[in-house]
Amino acid sequence: MRKVYGYQWIIGFVLTFVCLPWGFAKDGQRMRFRDLGIDPGIFRPGVLNAITDVSGVLVGHRTIVQGEKVRTGVTAVMPHPGNVFLYKVPGAVYVGNGFGKAAGFLQVRELGVIETPILLTNTLSVGTAVSALVRWTLRQKGLEDVVSVNALVGEVNDSFLNDIRGMHVTEADVFKALASASSGAVAEGNVGAGTGACAFGWKGGIGTSSRVLPVQLGGYTLGALVQANFGGVLNVAGMPVGRMLQNYPYREFLEKRVESSTLKFISVPQDGPGSCMIVLATDAPLSSRNLYRLAKRAIMGLARTGSYMSNGSGDFVIAFSTHKTKPGMQSAAFLSNDDMSPLFLAAVEAVEESVYNAMFAAESMIGRDQHMVDALPVDDLKPLFEGYLKTTRKPLETKRP
Repeated sequence: MRKVYGYQWIIGFVLTFVCLPWGFAKDGQRMRFRDLGIDPGIFRPGVLNAITDVSGVLVGHRTIVQGEKVRTGVTAVMPHPGNVFLYKVPGAVYVGNGFGKAAGFLQVRELGVIETPILLTNTLSVGTAVSALVRWTLRQKGLEDVVSVNALVGEVNDSFLNDIRGMHVTEADVFKALASASSGAVAEGNVGAGTGACAFGWKGGIGTSSRVLPVQLGGYTLGALVQANFGGVLNVAGMPVGRMLQNYPYREFLEKRVESSTLKFISVPQDGPGSCMIVLATDAPLSSRNLYRLAKRAIMGLARTGSYMSNGSGDFVIAFSTHKTKPGMQSAAFLSNDDMSPLFLAAVEAVEESVYNAMFAAESMIGRDQHMVDALPVDDLKPLFEGYLKTTRKPLETKRP
């Protein structure tokens, strides 16, 4: 991470460790959603509750925090640790709302395969990321004669906190994100491409989650990673948190008691530049057609959190399967349509929880022009969920006739 210079570092230190003590785990880190005691959904997560629960998937971040106005970065997702161009994976893309500058989607849609790692960054750094990813790919062993590369890059607009016009992401930053990609736990919140992200009027960022299907349903693992930077009326596990904490779009037109509120929020534009990039990975043997169907369900997970995909929010999904296939394998080797429903639900649940994890992990941040965004006030959520927890802490029971 690049260092923060000047008095901005002092303000950030005081803000993090003095002014905003709520919502931290015992180790001093912001908590994950499940630390609240809630087990969302019906399927269980993997060991890490991350996209890296899908065997072979790697994630790397390059976080860029510099001076008083640079708050951005790069996140890399690798389908496997080998040469992705030589060993392509089945893939699909889905566009919920097309207000975005994603690169490489057309070829994935046409051919149904992904041939590079997936990069996430900010809107005006897509060109740099594409160029760097192409250069990185061409340097891989065995690709000396390659003359065409379909680099896959997604973005969100982090301009509220970041000097996006300065285009501070460099080729070297992309290379570092790729080089840092690893299995294991995934850093969340204000990291990588989520550094300058905002969500639902609070601080957003990178979040991840996973689901493992019961053996009777195939035992497959599905993981999600989100770059949460969008608006809406926050809904957490069915609770209308945005309304309860009086932080939602168009409030000035609807709520006459704004001045009487004891809570203070920074005016993060909820209907302005935003977006959410979603990456889905699974070890289930899926064709590109069913990966496309899977990707569509990711938007339903986004909707559960309160997103309504505003005009300025580009909401995109990239899905791939790590299942090892051989050249010439027939579609009969893939899961049938009738077997897809459990994976559809797993995708919805994993995306929903990924958004929560992004917000629970994110910390308050001051960025360009002294714009400040508060972290989600986790301690304020705890009393809201007291009744909910009394009923959901009981294990699910299956009654047989």
